[in-house]
Amino acid sequence: MATSTALKLLYAGDDVTTVRICTLDIELPGGEHIRLAHSYEDLTLGVDGVPQLFEACGLEISLPERSTIGNQSLRFGLGVVDGRAHRLISDALDSGQPSYVVYREYVSTDTSAPAAAPKRMLIQGGDLNSNALQIEASYFDLLNLAWPRDRYTADKAPGVKYQ
Repeated sequence: MATSTALKLLYAGDDVTTVRICTLDIELPGGEHIRLAHSYEDLTLGVDGVPQLFEACGLEISLPERSTIGNQSLRFGLGVVDGRAHRLISDALDSGQPSYVVYREYVSTDTSAPAAAPKRMLIQGGDLNSNALQIEASYFDLLNLAWPRDRYTADKAPGVKYQ
């Protein structure tokens, strides 16, 4: 999914009444989800064509720059995390099983589907305190994608050899 026209217009500053809604969907082991939206009130947003409730939360998201670095890592902070979410995330980090975060951007004029392709990231770690949470996640892990894919070397494919 490419960036939608509505999101491009939002970035261009075409309409000041349209806002970007940033969301996080934390996928925990066992199929449990914690869905959070940068908003003052709970929102119902479309995920894969199904309306889902996203809890209001203060999000501090710093997306990494676009580059060809082998590993893209970012940290984001969640304010006023309730006790249930705090317990579930703490248990997931302690279990050692992989947990994921899905970052989606919506435009306030169309909340039926994300305005851009979702970014799915592996949770690397996190810091929990009384009512705030900071999680470090990474995506585009190019360093760990090499194996078991075929490598086209001069031995296997002589046409790739520079002469």
